[in-house]
Amino acid sequence: MFGVFALVTAALFTGAAVYVSWAEQPARLGLDDSAMLAQWKPSYDRGLQMQASLAVIGFVLGTLEAIVTERWIWFAGALALVANWPFTLFVIMPVNKKLKATPIELAGPQTRALVERWGTLHGIRSALGALSVGLFLWASI
Repeated sequence: MFGVFALVTAALFTGAAVYVSWAEQPARLGLDDSAMLAQWKPSYDRGLQMQASLAVIGFVLGTLEAIVTERWIWFAGALALVANWPFTLFVIMPVNKKLKATPIELAGPQTRALVERWGTLHGIRSALGALSVGLFLWASI
């Protein structure tokens, strides 16, 4: 039963990541620089809590299913999902810190470039989530 919940968790993670990449980010980029940053900051804070939690929960559930069933493809899916943590910490976090430190009233072209870079990097989070979903689906066959 852990596997079903791992799959659902990975699908929720992936759905949220894809939504951000395909809907929220393009809409954000349509705003002026200050409004774009003002929207990004609280959105990032909320998304961090949700997606970080889903990645850890999905990892634990996938790992438990791998242990119970001895089908290690579940563990591969769990690793793909939790790979978002080190990717975020080491690759995306430097961009996040610069954006968080930028006062909204000082947002400009450099801020826009950072938000665009953040969006590109966030797409990789979507891909890792989709890989996890695919592996969990494969494992469940």
